[in-house]
Amino acid sequence: MKLRVVTHNIHKGLSQFNRRMMVHELRDGLRNLRADIVFLQEVQGQHHGHARRYRNWPEAPQYEFLADEVWHDHAYGRNAVYDHGHHGNAILSRYPILSSENQDVSAHALERRGILHCVIELPQGRRLHCMCVHLALTERSRGLQIGSLTERMRLLVPEDEPLIVAGDFNDWRNLAGRQLVRNTRLAEAFRDLRGKSARSFPSALPMLRLDRIYTRGFTVIDAQVHHGGIWARISDHAALSAEIELPPATPHP
Repeated sequence: MKLRVVTHNIHKGLSQFNRRMMVHELRDGLRNLRADIVFLQEVQGQHHGHARRYRNWPEAPQYEFLADEVWHDHAYGRNAVYDHGHHGNAILSRYPILSSENQDVSAHALERRGILHCVIELPQGRRLHCMCVHLALTERSRGLQIGSLTERMRLLVPEDEPLIVAGDFNDWRNLAGRQLVRNTRLAEAFRDLRGKSARSFPSALPMLRLDRIYTRGFTVIDAQVHHGGIWARISDHAALSAEIELPPATPHP
């Protein structure tokens, strides 16, 4: 079974430097990628100020607006809450989401972070675990959050069930990435296929390797960075996509 997955930090539906509202262009861009599962960070669940400022700001939360009629199931993890709204991570899926939970892994009150963990039902009743993450800006905090992520995998993801972990790792030195791979059986899609993690920031001319797609139980067939052009106007991060293949399930004796 083949799946196409995408991860993208959508910058709350605003262009770089917050000059324009780009959520409609974002929806078109994501649909053109034809992904089965989409991992999104900095998703605006609600913002009263933007709703008043922008004439065509969607009435629905961004994750519902983006998923509409394409990804039939979605989950949202509210991380940062403030007087005028909230934002967090989201997962959009063409397949049924059986369960979802958002784990608070914030290192301090000024930088709210979470792990959105969904269990998705694939054809033939196979279960796929998906974790959408947005790690902190400091190395110490990222190290603690990788520890929380690893512990969650150990406790809640059976060894024989496939897993995808994707998002904005803010990990330009790959210290968190090495820690994650060392402590788990995860493989990083771009590094395995192309030898290095993808450059994804800034989206106009990517230099830093911030965003990642990790898998367990899959073979990576292709991986791409979507940057420049319309993607440079949609967000300050490029979108990453990967085509991955899940081998047939091994029958239990």
